[in-house]
Amino acid sequence: MSLIFGEFLTFPQEKGPEVQLRVYGDEFYSRYENMDGYSVVYDQDHGLYCYALLISGEYVSSGIDASQSPPDGVRRHFKESEEVRNRKFESRYVKMNPRPSAFKPSLNLRTFGPEKGLLEGRRVSEGEIKGLTVLVQFTDVKSSVTAADVDALLNGQGYHENGNFCSVREYFRLMSSGKLDYTNEVVGPITLSHNRQYYTENLLVKEALDLAVKGGLALEKFDSRGVGTVDAMSFLYAGQTQYLGELWPHNYFIDLQYKNMKTYFYMLSSMGRSKEDLSIGTFCHESGHMLCRWPDLYDYGNRDGDFEKSAGLGYFCLMSAGNHNDDGRTPAPVCAFLRNLVGWCDKKVRLNQPGQYQADHGDYGTAMIYETGKINEYFMVENRSGIDLDASIPAGGLAVYHCDTLGSNEWQGGSASKHYQCGLLQADGSLDLETNRSMGDEKDLFGRMVGIALSHDTRPTSVLWDGSDSGLMISNIGEPGRVITFVMGQEKTDHVAKGSTLSGEIIPDNSPSGLVNAILLDQEGKVKRLVVEVDISHNNISNLRVELISPGGKRAILHNRTGIGKKNLLKSYDSKSKASLVALLGQSMKGKWILRIRDLTSRDTGKLNKWSLEATY
Repeated sequence: MSLIFGEFLTFPQEKGPEVQLRVYGDEFYSRYENMDGYSVVYDQDHGLYCYALLISGEYVSSGIDASQSPPDGVRRHFKESEEVRNRKFESRYVKMNPRPSAFKPSLNLRTFGPEKGLLEGRRVSEGEIKGLTVLVQFTDVKSSVTAADVDALLNGQGYHENGNFCSVREYFRLMSSGKLDYTNEVVGPITLSHNRQYYTENLLVKEALDLAVKGGLALEKFDSRGVGTVDAMSFLYAGQTQYLGELWPHNYFIDLQYKNMKTYFYMLSSMGRSKEDLSIGTFCHESGHMLCRWPDLYDYGNRDGDFEKSAGLGYFCLMSAGNHNDDGRTPAPVCAFLRNLVGWCDKKVRLNQPGQYQADHGDYGTAMIYETGKINEYFMVENRSGIDLDASIPAGGLAVYHCDTLGSNEWQGGSASKHYQCGLLQADGSLDLETNRSMGDEKDLFGRMVGIALSHDTRPTSVLWDGSDSGLMISNIGEPGRVITFVMGQEKTDHVAKGSTLSGEIIPDNSPSGLVNAILLDQEGKVKRLVVEVDISHNNISNLRVELISPGGKRAILHNRTGIGKKNLLKSYDSKSKASLVALLGQSMKGKWILRIRDLTSRDTGKLNKWSLEATY
């Protein structure tokens, strides 16, 4: 569906100028506020948006134009009661699904059950599917958009007009790895019998289709299965998108009969005022419902007991709010969870074996899955670096989804019994998507990280919904890009930290305290191997004692008054061959590593030129 969360949009008025309103909701339930935050409703008698009064928990018009001062007793941000909101939601939501067959129980409107995570209804997500797209205009609103313009948007090859990433056909071929070839025949524009405002309360679909069929349109060509059912119908109306009533973009079921052909699902949206308004995002989103029966991955706010919305996957998936990215011209990809549900991922990479893996960006035919021992609950990993269709998502990096086909994205609470169907484990440990504080931000995906990024005791955590340990552990994540590497499980990967210093400091002669010089290492980890190189100028190195001290205070003697009469100490010490360094293995890496040099005999003098430390951890 088309979720709007607090955007300012422009609306026409029959008896007044256009007005800007703030919109919250979707095609099932929505509310509107003026610029000052007062709730408003459209008053058909006045032909204007008027301040809303709240009577018995329901909005009614005050009859006072919302551009005037508010009436006494009206407060900002009035909301209808939970019962009223739920009733209005239910009355529209039932239109989304076909009526159940006689042998079926009543439909469970959430997205779990016999469809294994998908919505009920006929699915046509593979093969060559030819849809019907009808362009319509109103007696008072026309558009300069032509059938040829829309044909290019829907069917074009190498289509990039108006900044669109691709055509609708190319989008679904890319997402399905060639399994779905969805084209559309465009007819019209057909002029309807009333003005636009009339169709906010009266669905235009039957009138438009009646006129198209009367004009000679044969519906048989849109039946790929040969069963007398139209696979897909789309209706695009003239003018800007109207987020009102029956003109709010939506996908519903409609049962119409034309001789031996019947209708099933349809989608409705706008085509804009001119071809510069054309974008693929909403058309792809609503077609995702119609063709693939994908659910919305956000919370409607009316069916989970709390009556508050949440963002679900936000801008990270076409079937959340990702259809709006880049003003709909570069919609987000369909997330791996939904692509896999419709069988578009032929390659399965099981992540349960420890080791290093790589996730390729744009490899939409691959599903990387961590199994938990439960058929319905699992984790998925996907490369969502900020390129191509991901260029407009809020973050770039490795996405980790917690999936449960028995869940619902109407359940943002995260309890064992009520939780998301597909939730993004936000890398910063926040629950901004669940609490609707944002539709996604720059910290939601996992960027480059050395060490453990996700496990049973990190934040976020990889525990199952019942609170038990899933066993999933991800570490050592590479840089975002075309390929992201990461490590699953307990496999340890060696890393090397290096430090060096140029000194030139004089070594005190015949001094028990000596010279102290430090190298700071910032990396976390346990030392596996040490290599130390020293460069000391001295007339007689047998006067010198040189030792290395770990951040934890443990000591290892490197040189102890050997080499009588020899000048200068230029040497490398390796824990593989230097027994004293073995004592420092297993020490914590992070902190100051100290080289201490003492000249324990008088007369001969020297200086520390430089030294370096290389630690494998």
